[in-house]
Amino acid sequence: SSHKTLSRAKAAQLSRRRTGDSQALAGMSERQESARKVAVYVADYASASDSARVTELLDEYSRDEFGAGRCLDEDVRQRVVSELSKVPGAFSVIAAVDHNPAGVINCFQGFSTFQARPLVNVHDVFVRREYRGLGLTKAMMQAVERVAVERSCCKITLEVAGHNTRAKHVYAAFGFASYQLDPTHGAAEFWEKKVPLT
Repeated sequence: SSHKTLSRAKAAQLSRRRTGDSQALAGMSERQESARKVAVYVADYASASDSARVTELLDEYSRDEFGAGRCLDEDVRQRVVSELSKVPGAFSVIAAVDHNPAGVINCFQGFSTFQARPLVNVHDVFVRREYRGLGLTKAMMQAVERVAVERSCCKITLEVAGHNTRAKHVYAAFGFASYQLDPTHGAAEFWEKKVPLT
């Protein structure tokens, strides 16, 4: 009986030790995450390094399940940033973790005729899988909002896939909602028509 009691005591001690080790490892992991250096900034299209980062992240987004499902054409890779730089009001926000490109948001400036003021449209939002859960989308959106405020924009708009529930939750938490002028008419839908290249 005393042997069984001792065995149970040892087992309990081992269990507490394992729990303590797990908690210590979890704490270490949290400290390592918090020690990561995160930088979020508006890209300079004239910078070779920023251009390479935007292209690299956009290509990975294109290959993602919520992108086009394939890599960018080589011609697009070569031209996309130079073409972006020619679009009035276009800008990109980059997130880097420990100096590694981790996420990007590409934006265009539009105009609200009902308010006679500019607006910012968020066209692409992407965070690399290994950096998801670090709050990078929120941090990049905050940078986008700062640009929108600086430009006296009346709002920020974006499109999101109907089944991308994770993105929807992030956007809703940031203050986005489905667009509707009159609730009785329902939410607006995003449509497109392909135009043949000339």
